[in-house]
Amino acid sequence: MNIPALLTLSAAIACMTVQASAQDLRSSRRAISYHTVDIDGLMIFYREAGPANAPTVLMLHGFPSSSRMWEPLLPLLADKYHLIAPDYPGFGNSSAPSPSGFAYTFDNLARVIGELTTKLGLTDYVLFMQDYGGPVGFRMALSHPERVRAIIVQNAVSHEQGLSPLWAARRKYWADPVHELENLKANFTSFDATRQRHIGTSPRPERYDPDTWTDEYAFLSRPGQADIQATLFFDYRTNVASYPQWQRWLRETRPPILVVWGQYDPSFTVAGATAYGDDVPDAEIHILEAGHFALDEATDEIASLVRKFLERMDGHRG
Repeated sequence: MNIPALLTLSAAIACMTVQASAQDLRSSRRAISYHTVDIDGLMIFYREAGPANAPTVLMLHGFPSSSRMWEPLLPLLADKYHLIAPDYPGFGNSSAPSPSGFAYTFDNLARVIGELTTKLGLTDYVLFMQDYGGPVGFRMALSHPERVRAIIVQNAVSHEQGLSPLWAARRKYWADPVHELENLKANFTSFDATRQRHIGTSPRPERYDPDTWTDEYAFLSRPGQADIQATLFFDYRTNVASYPQWQRWLRETRPPILVVWGQYDPSFTVAGATAYGDDVPDAEIHILEAGHFALDEATDEIASLVRKFLERMDGHRG
């Protein structure tokens, strides 16, 4: 066979190999799907990933995010776990009625998400809670403790020592919401505050995608959102008042608990992470090189820690 023919044959084989390799590729996102379900007249959006017969992880998002914050983690857990990540009323792709049409309290958010789990037939799950997910999740846990296999906490506070100095201005709003509203917006819902919530004091701000806070600020700027978020945040004072009750539940129940905490969080201090060890002495606590939304910077590390934690639980249950 002459050289041109050999070259032609070699090129053909290479092309076939590339085609075969491309056909073998499967995006890990193929397990993720997006749904909306009616809960008491509200259209509640949720992301679902992984096999429905696998152990369930209920992923509760923070402010001012949505279930979208879990997107980086879903493909990394979906091979072995059933993941459900809802948007609360007033957030993301769920219904956002005005405060005159829906009571924006954390009790009510927990009630709606609890009804979602009932409708989806979720009776046994791990709670994965970030920021606002803590107040929602602890209410759900106290309401149905038999459903909670374990808890994973990512920058969700249930101890007063976890609240940074930024909360001084926020407490003023609780005391005088009429006169402190504009100060709250500057401290809590402005573009600068939305950006800072991600970057915090990180020494590597170049690792943060600006689309995250740009998109969140666009969400906060939607019609009606200012009233929704101000109303809900006024109710946040009930979370602080509930901390002793949540701590007592942790001490009495001693659930398996994993804490993964971004240390550059401007709102929640590292003391909020270590405090979980006071309630559950065998709590697994990891302080990460990351911020309030630790998945921004530590996705792989969190995925590894979560998988190991869940695998140990599965082995124990087996």
